[in-house]
Amino acid sequence: MNLKALPADSRPREKLLQRGPQALSDAELLALLLRTGIQGKSVVVLAQELLEQFGGMAGLLHTSADALKTIKGLGPAKRAEVVAVLELARRALAQQMQDTPVFDGPQAVRDYLQLQLGAKGHEVFAIIFLDSQHKLLAFEELFRGTLTQTSVYPREVVLRALHHQAAAVVLAHNHPSGNAQPSSADEALTRTLKTTLALVDVRVLDHFVVTRSGVVSMAEMGLV
Repeated sequence: MNLKALPADSRPREKLLQRGPQALSDAELLALLLRTGIQGKSVVVLAQELLEQFGGMAGLLHTSADALKTIKGLGPAKRAEVVAVLELARRALAQQMQDTPVFDGPQAVRDYLQLQLGAKGHEVFAIIFLDSQHKLLAFEELFRGTLTQTSVYPREVVLRALHHQAAAVVLAHNHPSGNAQPSSADEALTRTLKTTLALVDVRVLDHFVVTRSGVVSMAEMGLV
């Protein structure tokens, strides 16, 4: 069943054009991307099942194209479209941070980090490198696995900051467990990197802890 087979007042496209995108559910928005369902299953039902299987829109959009291969009814074109939506969102948010100082638009930073790290199943440590006006120079994932002072190498962080000629950095890592509370290891790591980077005149502005459902600022907690 495709969208045209649905009653007129239930078609996501018509609802979007008449009432705006905010009127659509996540499943309806996703159905617009997928366009067609499979035999015995409407496209909206297929979209809803995908959201349930992958943990909502954020989980689905963070899912790799390879993982989507296991879903019946998702051919190469549909998989590519789902993955492309996430990349478009990342690039739009990155452009905002390139055009304005990051803390003139802190929500854009949080949204960007959540798109990058929120749904990863393993712990990742990443850095946003900023120029002297606090505009985005680069974003890099540097380390993965359990984060401690021994698994995140300050020397490598300094080298990458010098490579980008950064004046400041924003640190970030994710908690796949979903608990956004910074650990004592997170606090110790932040102190170590702040001291080390200060030796080359690079400021640590914040350290964000990212989960699927939110982003916590350690600076706002007084821990940076």
